[in-house]
Amino acid sequence: MDPQTAGKTGRTLELLHSLSYFVPETEKELVALGLEPGRMVYFAGRAAPLGTPPATVVTSAFYNFNPELVASVIPRAWDLAKPSEIVAARYRAIDAAYVRLLCEDVTSSPDMAEAAELVSIAARNIPGVEGRPLYAGWASVEWPTVPHVAFWHALTLLREYRGDGHIAALQTAGLNGLEALITHTATGIGFQKKFAQNRRGWSTEQWEQAVRDLQDRELLDRKSGALTEDGQELRDVVEDLTDDLALAPWDALGESGADRLLELAAPWRAALIEQEVFPAALFGPRFGNLR
Repeated sequence: MDPQTAGKTGRTLELLHSLSYFVPETEKELVALGLEPGRMVYFAGRAAPLGTPPATVVTSAFYNFNPELVASVIPRAWDLAKPSEIVAARYRAIDAAYVRLLCEDVTSSPDMAEAAELVSIAARNIPGVEGRPLYAGWASVEWPTVPHVAFWHALTLLREYRGDGHIAALQTAGLNGLEALITHTATGIGFQKKFAQNRRGWSTEQWEQAVRDLQDRELLDRKSGALTEDGQELRDVVEDLTDDLALAPWDALGESGADRLLELAAPWRAALIEQEVFPAALFGPRFGNLR
């Protein structure tokens, strides 16, 4: 399998992982443990497999969040709930959300069991944890036995493995966390600017200074704020390198296995979009495109 096909496969399936940040079940379960709703649920829920990391470690691993935002809830979250409890609650939330969104006939179907087996082949063939902190944390979680939860778990391993490699690619390209966020927003694929800035905790002054820096590097157009030719080329380099660094597990699954997995998952992905799990108003005009 070539890196571009592997990258397309991973990005196509990503919504079936990232729904966990948008469904109400996640917040309900984690708030019931004592966590504060909103940002604490997000940071603690995603970082819990790392143990009780300080804010600096979470900032490093998550990359494009304002360090002050992270420090407002981490490490305080670890005094409110144990990481092991948070992890267990997140899996309960995924179990419930999948059943609600896809219906039990789907989650208990042979197709789901087959999809879980296929994506598990890829995830179990991730070659190692070196330089992949978030993947390493999630890889330490016991593998679920329920097929639709195992499906999400495997997708999460693959997503965090890819994400860790993406950070390496961004560093190679000379884009810090805020610059990475701004240039990704400029592609139209990610969040809308206002939501991205607020969600990641950046002030208007910080955002505008980073925009000026990118304009000085001729990566953003001074008038429109769009990516310049050089800016688009740099983003393409980042995505190509990310695909290269995420190839191994998908190569182990092979093209026929990946094609079958995409075929099985297509109606589930469509169901999430149809039910507006990802509110269109929060995302750019090209959301849903793979590049």
